[in-house]
Amino acid sequence: MKMTFRWYGSKADPIPLKYVKQIPGMTGLMGLLDKAAGVTWEEDEIKALVDEVHAAGLEFEVVESVNVHEDIKTGLPARDEYIENYIKSIRNLAKYGVKVIIYNFMPVFDWLRTDLARVIPEDGSNSLYFDEKDLGAMGPLEIVKKTAEDSKGFTLPGWEPERLALLEQTLKQYEGMTPDMLRKNYKYFLDAVIPVCEEVGVKMACHPDDPAWPIFGLPRIAHDQEGYDKIVKLHDSPSNTVCLCTGSLGSNPDNDIPAIIRHFGSMNRIGAMHVRNVKYLGHHHFREAAHLSSTGDLDMYEIMKAIYDTCPDTYVRPDHGRMIWEEADGMRQARPGYGLYDRALGAAYLNGLWEAIDKEEKAKK
Repeated sequence: MKMTFRWYGSKADPIPLKYVKQIPGMTGLMGLLDKAAGVTWEEDEIKALVDEVHAAGLEFEVVESVNVHEDIKTGLPARDEYIENYIKSIRNLAKYGVKVIIYNFMPVFDWLRTDLARVIPEDGSNSLYFDEKDLGAMGPLEIVKKTAEDSKGFTLPGWEPERLALLEQTLKQYEGMTPDMLRKNYKYFLDAVIPVCEEVGVKMACHPDDPAWPIFGLPRIAHDQEGYDKIVKLHDSPSNTVCLCTGSLGSNPDNDIPAIIRHFGSMNRIGAMHVRNVKYLGHHHFREAAHLSSTGDLDMYEIMKAIYDTCPDTYVRPDHGRMIWEEADGMRQARPGYGLYDRALGAAYLNGLWEAIDKEEKAKK
């Protein structure tokens, strides 16, 4: 396992890389550039980012949020141009040592929460929160406005203002689209990019729908084992993998997360892992919790054991985190869900579980 940390780049992230380096067991980043969907990631930008990360003593082998343009998802004529841009990005990233590209194929909304700073009564911290009942009251446009207000001025991946400014137009493009139609467009994309990935030694890792069910009547196809099985079969290749996010899939209690990890891990189809915990509050109603198993409803031991048993060499990062120790609005302004302190605690906890599992397994031999 390689423990990594999400970082937005020195111009967009208030967390210095030297702090990330000080987290025990941290090997590198799952980094990103603030690039709009459809725009090529240019070599000079990638080199500058990679050089900065390497100078801090960290690896840069996984990149996140190389977003897929909506015209690709909806199958519009301009998709070929955007796919060519994506292929250029793949080649450019591979030149600088990137081995895994995390992306998603979610229509319109890359992820959705109804509150970015809900206070947790048990300890006074705050976390990302979702209640489907609120969606009926607000609707898509109101959700976008509220999320922008709650983001504390940060641009959140998947919620770029220039993209969401066209929200009404984009939503209309999906009218009448079925999951099978979306999968057909997805296959068109994979058939174009996966051969390039095979050539340059890169894996595409699809992030699941977040939350793990359809919203606003949009077709969503990556929120359970069955959906992911269909995705990996769209283009059968070791380069067509999943980014298995335990919190996204785990938002639906019907998903058995350790079993899903074992299923795709044994197939060698897990390109990367996002590991976090959730607390169920009702039907399609949850909040994000500290990584510790007892604070949420996911069994972190069984999750880490499944990784250890089936995909021990994968990249893992502690995903999301509460805002604690005045990080939200006092000592240091932080991006919702991506503060330093709780994610650092999460990394230490996951590394501790890994060490315990490793000792247990070696003692059996």
